[in-house]
Formats: sequence, structure tokens, C-alpha cells
Amino acid sequence: LRFNRYQHLKQITQKCVSSIHVKTDKHTPLFLSRTFALTELRKSWCSTHSLLGDKNIILMGPPGAGKTTVGKIIGQKLGRCVIDVDNDILEKTWNMSVSEKLQDVGNEQFLEEEGKAVLNFSASGSVISLTGSNPMHDASMWHLKKNGIIVYLDVPLMDIISRLKLMKINRIVGQNSGMSMKELLKFRKQYYKKWYDARVLCESGASPEEIADKVLNEVKRYQDVDSETFISTRHVCPKDCEQKVSTKFFSEAVIEGLASDGGLFVPEKEFPKLSCGEWKNLVGATYVERAQILLERCIHPADIPAARLGEMIETAYGENFACSKIAPVRHLSGNQFILELFHGPTGSFKDLSLQLMPHIFAHCIPPSCNYMILVATSGDTGSAVLNGFSRLSKNEKQRIAVITFFPENGISDFQKAQIVGSQRENAWAVGVKSDFDFCQTAIKRIFKDSDFTGFLTVEYGTILSSANSINWGRLLPQVVYHASAYLDLVSQGFISFGSPVDVCIPTGNFGNILAAVYAKMMGIPIRKFICASNQNHVLTDFIKTGHYDLRERKLAQTFSPSIDILKSSNLERHLHLMANKDGQLMTKLFNQLENHHHFQIEKILVEKLQQDFVADWCSEGECLAAINSTYNASGYILDPHTAVAKVVADRMQDKTCPVIVSSTAHYSKFAPAIMQALKIKEINQTSSSQLYLLGSYNALPPLHEALLERTKQQEKMEYQVCSADINVLKSHVEKLIQNQLIGRFSE
Repeated sequence: LRFNRYQHLKQITQKCVSSIHVKTDKHTPLFLSRTFALTELRKSWCSTHSLLGDKNIILMGPPGAGKTTVGKIIGQKLGRCVIDVDNDILEKTWNMSVSEKLQDVGNEQFLEEEGKAVLNFSASGSVISLTGSNPMHDASMWHLKKNGIIVYLDVPLMDIISRLKLMKINRIVGQNSGMSMKELLKFRKQYYKKWYDARVLCESGASPEEIADKVLNEVKRYQDVDSETFISTRHVCPKDCEQKVSTKFFSEAVIEGLASDGGLFVPEKEFPKLSCGEWKNLVGATYVERAQILLERCIHPADIPAARLGEMIETAYGENFACSKIAPVRHLSGNQFILELFHGPTGSFKDLSLQLMPHIFAHCIPPSCNYMILVATSGDTGSAVLNGFSRLSKNEKQRIAVITFFPENGISDFQKAQIVGSQRENAWAVGVKSDFDFCQTAIKRIFKDSDFTGFLTVEYGTILSSANSINWGRLLPQVVYHASAYLDLVSQGFISFGSPVDVCIPTGNFGNILAAVYAKMMGIPIRKFICASNQNHVLTDFIKTGHYDLRERKLAQTFSPSIDILKSSNLERHLHLMANKDGQLMTKLFNQLENHHHFQIEKILVEKLQQDFVADWCSEGECLAAINSTYNASGYILDPHTAVAKVVADRMQDKTCPVIVSSTAHYSKFAPAIMQALKIKEINQTSSSQLYLLGSYNALPPLHEALLERTKQQEKMEYQVCSADINVLKSHVEKLIQNQLIGRFSE
């Protein structure tokens, strides 16, 4: 399925070669021949596999999942032969019942005998219902998978236990091993996750007919490899209906980062929506389980197979998070709840996406060239992206490198030390003598410079990409924690599913709050999106007036540097959504912003925006006062960004429903501001002594251990600093490619 995703390399190469005139070298023939070979393989695969061909539909799931019943219904609908492994293969092979065989040979021998029977069986164009234990035998599952689509019937655990009690089944492998049925079913789940191609969430109370229809829909989606595509926010639909629309697959959108016309990639179709019953199935699930189910709906298996995606998610949200709940929700006071997004290795919400995104990126890229990731950071992204990409495998790090550009004097001392200290063999930091807006704009211009990007591709076999939230692969994982927060409130009994909540988010680049919008589109009942700004309140002004105005507006440095942003990139995605995907309007508006530093949207769009959004801003004094009052009232320390959100939530939320305040960073990163807010006089200390002093207050949340360890590092790492000149930034990019990627590759 992945072969069809390499088409973009052909297009990139053609574009680069046609736009520049430089001598080719040894990288070029390798790059081109690999691209075209993969394109031909894609054509071959697609021509030999289709739903109406000889592939089997294979139903997998625990005992009592309804595989046999659902299989019969699907067989009738499709006019296909129906094969039940228990009745039609095992019992006929053994000339005895499954329960008799299990009793005769025991658990381990039964699995071997069962596997051998399946290995000796072959079928095509059939519907096959597996036994609950088939997935525990690798060889037989590989045998079945060669000519079949494996669909996992994911039934709620308690539903299975209830069904098995009624059925009084006595032929489950391991049933008499001393494990409880609940433990046995949980143990089995690891094998089901290993093999499935598509998953069907079976709602409590759903009829077999409804499950059968869902299976057929999932099979159709799996086979339709071209069904889920992405367009640029500046894409203009061709007047000639026969003209081909310029679309990208998920893997292409992730690799390219920014669209060639300067727009951002968005799904061509609507976001997938879960039913009420499917959401309720996730109330008792872990963060990892929720992430896998939601992201499976948003990423086609042709781009990332479900089993591989699951492995990535488990790796991303593993031991590197200090809290097992990953993104827990804490009741603060009254109707306010704190969504703690700072338990990752670098102590900010960016970890929730940047521990996963590098694995997604590494999976999507072809093996034929190097990739250089360019990132602009207003503080937290820098260390998070360096940390995330440094966790790739050794082979992946030889082909994927990262440069993060940060405003040399525009972030906290701790953030700078954290960014510089996060440098690794494939991850570097460059300070820029300007602000975040310059860094972000410069990177966008570098991407649009086809002469430069083409030169890097042909001369060094290196392609540029991004890991800022302009990259879809970076933004998408953020949807999960907004959905998970709501489910946690349901799980903890604060609300029932379907009750509305508001969310209040400190907002600079609009990515975090946009992810909450996407969570609502998937079915989470969010009532209002409260946009919280600091003194750089261009977004608040825009939401109130519809006028985005940067004229005579200077960036102010605040206690909350991660939202010290004036040009909000992801706003373009939301305006595109509100304007019914009017790419022509987006081009007009953002060209006006670029050339004239302001734009105004029509009244009808302002009204549409204000139906869901409210906004306000917080002064520096109000920020410090909120940190102080919250600590005195509850013993909880807010970081400055979260304090901005709390001030705005207090002011704007009507208290008729819960409000979830996103806590986007741990206070340990901003110790001087916290000490000033709490009126602690001993501010002029080392970072580690400041944190130890704050730790002595025994406040919530406790000190972030990974951040504390960072302050103990005595060795100061070197980093480069450059002037605010796009040509100087381009020179740094080329030099690092020469010295690091190509130099190490040639060694």
C-alpha cells in the first residue's frame, strides 16, 4: 500500500530539476531511478488487488465477539463463501470438537495443532471467521494475511465477559490456567493489535447487521487507497471539472510540510466522526488506546499500517512521560479543570506531538535521500523537536536531521539552555538576532525558494521539511489530548457523555486551539473555544473585530514567551474551514497580510467565527497575580502561559458548564517569573537552586524531574548565532547539510 505514496518524489524531483541549472552528481541517478522504480511498483500493486478480486475478508477478535454471526451476514451481502475456522477447518481436520481437542492436548500443543491446520488450508474470495486464539500463532497468521484483509472486531471488554457467561463456553485456550477471564482477554489483546489491517469499534448494543455494515465500510476504506487526500488552503478548484485537482496523500503532506503555493495542507474531505457509542467505548481506555483509535481514523493504512502506527504510539507515550496518564486532567476549583500537558521529557505540550511526529515522518519518507527539518521556535518547540528527533533509530538519524531557529533574546534563559542542551548528532540549534515572527517567515520563504530547495535536492540529495505546527503530522496528534481530556471528565464522573464543555487555551500560533476545533469535528461536544492572549493580543483583536492588523504593532516580550507571536500561521487553516474551503480568498487575505500587514474578513465570516470563539487578553500584572492567587487558594502553581488562560477563563466563561484550561508548560521552565509572582526575593540564583527552592514549597504539580536534571548539567554546549538575514539562514542550512548529513553519510 505504501508504494502509491512515493509519487510525490517524482514531482519534487521534476520541479527541482526544471527550476535550476546546476551540474548533477552521484546522488542524482540514484535518487531518480529509485523514484521511478517505486512508481512502477505502485502501479503493479494497485492493478492486482481489489475488493472484488480474490482477497479474503478475515474477521478476528476475542471469543464472543460475534465473528461467526457477522461473517455469515457479510457472506450473504457479498455472495461469498463463509468459512468458520472452528467448525469448517479444525473440527473437520481433527474429527473431534474443539473443546475435546483442547482437553486432550492442553493449551500449548493446541495452539501448535491449530496453527498447522490453518497452514494447510487455503481459500480465496471468502469470508473467514477466525478462532479467538488463531492470532497467537505467527506462521498461520502470516499465511492468512498474504491473501486477506484482517478486520479486528474490537468489542468492549465487559460486553465480552457478559456474553461468555451467557454462552458458557469451555473451549478458550488458557481458560483453566488460573487467569481470570478479564486478565485472559487483556493478555490476548496484544496479539489482535499485532495483526489487524482495519479495526471496527463494536458499540454496546449494536446488532450483528450494523457491525457487518461497519466491517464492509472499513474494508472499502482500506482498499480505496486514493480516498483520503489533502489540499492546500490556497488551492483554487479548477473551473474545468475534467482538470485534475492537485491533491496530496497524508505521507506527502507530512514530508513536504508546506504546500508549494505557500498554503497549509488540510484534509480535502471532512474530519472522520465517531458515534456516541464509539466515544463511550473510549471512556475507560488509556491515552495510548485513545490515540491509536483516533489517529487510525485520520491516517489511511496505505500511509501507515494500523499495527505500525500502534507501535509508534506506544513508543512515543512510554517511559519518557513522567505521568502514566500522559495528559491528566486535574480539578482546580469550581467549574475549572486543568489539562496538564507538561509531563513529557521537555515539560511542554509540544511533547505530545513531537514525541510521535518524528516516527511518523521517518516512516513516510522514502529510502533514497536525506531530509533536513527546519523549525522556528518561540520557546518550547525548539527543545521538544530536538528531543523528539534525537530519539529516532541510528539508521533514521543518519538520514534525518533538524535545525531549530530561535530568537536569541526572545525566550527565557531556561528555555535557551534547554534548547542548546538538547542538541545531538542530528539536531542543532541556531540563535537568530530577531523575533519568532522573523524566524517563522524566513523558514516559509526558504521553502518557497525553488532555486534553493532544488539545488539542495540535486547537489546533496537532501529535501527540506518542517516540524512546526504548519506540518500536518505535527498538528494532528494534538487532537488526541483534547478528546482525551473530555473523556477523563466523563470517566471521573464530573459530566455525562454529551454534556458540553468550554476550553480555554493560551494561543499564539493557533495550532493548539485549532486541534480542539478538530476534536469537536470528530464528535467531542465543545461549546466555546476561549482564545487567551498576552500583551501580543493580535488574535484577540481579530476575533473581536475580524480585522487582522499588524501595522504599527511591535512584538512585546512577556512572561509567556511561547505565545509572543504576531503572525499566527494556523489561523489560515481555520479561516479556510469557515470560508467553505475558499482557496482564492485565503490567497488574497494572506497576500494582503504579507504585503500590507493587515486584512479584514467580511461580516458574515466574523459572525461565523464568533459563534464558536470568544477571546480576551491578560496583562503582565494580571498574569503574576493569577499565579499568586491560585497558589494561595489551592497550592497549585500555574506557569505564566496557563495563568494567562486562567485570567481569561475567569473573565469570559459564564460558569454554566465546565471549562478545561490547557496548561501548556511546567512552571519549572519559568522559575524567575514564578518567584516574582510568589514574592520570593532570592531570585538571583542558579536555575537549579531556584527550582529546589520552589520544590520546598511542596506545591502541585511537583517539580519536573527531567527539567531539574537539565539544570544540573555543568557543561555548556556551543551553538551558532546569526543575523536576521534570510540568506545567512540559508547559508547555515547548506553548511550543516555539507558538514553533518553528507559528511557523516560519506564516512
